[in-house]
Amino acid sequence: MRIMFIIARRELAAYFSTPLAYVFLVTYAAAAGAMTFYVGGFFSRRQADLATFFTFQPWLFLALIPAIGMRLWAEERRTGTIEILMTMPVSTWEAVAGKFLAGWAFTGLALLLTTPIWFTVNYLGSPDNGVIFASYVASFLMAGALLALASCLSALTRNQVIAFVISIAACGLMMVGGADIVIATLRKVAPGVIVDFVASSSFLSHFGTITNGVLDLRDMLFFLSFIGLCLFINGQIIEIKKGA
Repeated sequence: MRIMFIIARRELAAYFSTPLAYVFLVTYAAAAGAMTFYVGGFFSRRQADLATFFTFQPWLFLALIPAIGMRLWAEERRTGTIEILMTMPVSTWEAVAGKFLAGWAFTGLALLLTTPIWFTVNYLGSPDNGVIFASYVASFLMAGALLALASCLSALTRNQVIAFVISIAACGLMMVGGADIVIATLRKVAPGVIVDFVASSSFLSHFGTITNGVLDLRDMLFFLSFIGLCLFINGQIIEIKKGA
């Protein structure tokens, strides 16, 4: 456990070794604010809530998370430092979990930078802070699930650009799986059991339930289970690559 947190601390420090991380965080916070107050028509709606903020959040994550996850393993493989890492007294599980926790902490920091928007809404009105808190929890869990998927895909290639592109595609599919147009199309070509599985696996469906104010344990377990599954697969990929 101690080694896992050492790796996480090292990886998190690596994010801030260049100005890119600061630019990234500021850009994300600015984009979230712009989406909420201008694109989402916050002032014209005359309603003190963060519904528009959380409506746009999954799509901001679709750009943010693959960019964070693409370097987790692709860069290690490109530079050859993965071989050095694996020869150290570090288990594959500790390395995978440590890198993931660093990326998840970075996304948590990005979310934390948007809390002034929450404070602003409270200054302007009387929002339901319980719903907003639940929505932040949902955002953090969904970010973790997307990051675990991106990390898993990053382990498949040495090229960060390729990892970024396939992560966007995979994360996008997990987002829109429950969309009406996707389900309607699937019903024409796939058995009902597959359609139900795809619909129940949609990130937006589980995210939407929580952001509506229902902090359902099933939705939280879905995201946590997905994270665990992706990290397990990630570890298996690293083991295969290590033995190749």
